[in-house]
Amino acid sequence: MTLQNLLGTAVPIIQAPMAGVQDSTLTIAVSNAGGLGSLPCAMLSPDAMRTELAAISAQTTKPFNVNFFCHTQPEPSREREAIWRTALSPYFKEFGIDADTIPAGPGRLPFSAEAADVLSEFRPAVVSFHFGLPARELMTRARSWGAKILSTATTVEEALWLEAHGVDAIIAQGLEAGGHRGIFLSKDINTQTGTLALVPQIVRAVSVPVIAAGGIADAKGIAAAMALGASGVQIGTAYLMCTEAKTSAVHRAALKSAAARVTALTNLFSGRPARAIVNRIIRELGPISSAVPDFPLATSAIAPLRAKAESQGSGDFSPLWAGQNTSACREVSAAVLTQELASVLAVAG
Repeated sequence: MTLQNLLGTAVPIIQAPMAGVQDSTLTIAVSNAGGLGSLPCAMLSPDAMRTELAAISAQTTKPFNVNFFCHTQPEPSREREAIWRTALSPYFKEFGIDADTIPAGPGRLPFSAEAADVLSEFRPAVVSFHFGLPARELMTRARSWGAKILSTATTVEEALWLEAHGVDAIIAQGLEAGGHRGIFLSKDINTQTGTLALVPQIVRAVSVPVIAAGGIADAKGIAAAMALGASGVQIGTAYLMCTEAKTSAVHRAALKSAAARVTALTNLFSGRPARAIVNRIIRELGPISSAVPDFPLATSAIAPLRAKAESQGSGDFSPLWAGQNTSACREVSAAVLTQELASVLAVAG
């Protein structure tokens, strides 16, 4: 079975779910163009999720993907939070921010029964997960309306684990990928490998379709992934500049600049390693800091610094998510980008 048949799409191209830089508008555009549009839901409340899903359902009849994190929510630690805020205190002083007024918050929420309740109203064709898989009963609920299940593997061991737990396809996330690493069986970043090394190893190890992700932004990248045995590709960074994306002005400016050539894995913005363009906070505190609270509790303390800096046109404290290949970022519609990539696949086929 081809990936297109599995997902119900015209082409084996998945738009990576990118929380914080997109909403349903991008999802709709990609799905209507023949790819699999994705909606990131980890930062959405049940009501917000319902609103976005209603918008998608009203504007496309094509399959789409809803994406969730499935981490275990940590117990807040006053000690860890105090250490983190102390590390940030020079910046609070610089911007005139009273740290005592900053509320603690969850940042991102894992897939839950409440989220499944909302999904059951819309019955999306695909549900994908990051950081492993949710509890079996939640997986069963997603399957009850016929949804296909995808999840991310960053190692062969994770791919084997996902296959053993019943996923329909595996997203092989290479080290080049922007945003959060999907790593979940280990915390050792040294286990992470590049896309061209990872994809063929996972393809050999599992029997389900493998979707290549990380550093793929154009025709040559797609061709390379397919030559290594991938059944399809997931592309994120190339969509960041699209007109339907909600990428901020400072983020877009960074993507256009020479700064985009240098990215790093950093835990400063959430508590988990994620690839972003190197900016001031990464240079001065990181990229990896032991002061950061467990994911996703780091988010609340750094949020006011981001807001203050962005109000002054600076991305010094913003999570400027990007992969290692920003060469295809262009201010075009997501439909145009998807169709261009699809035409390459048609020629190759």
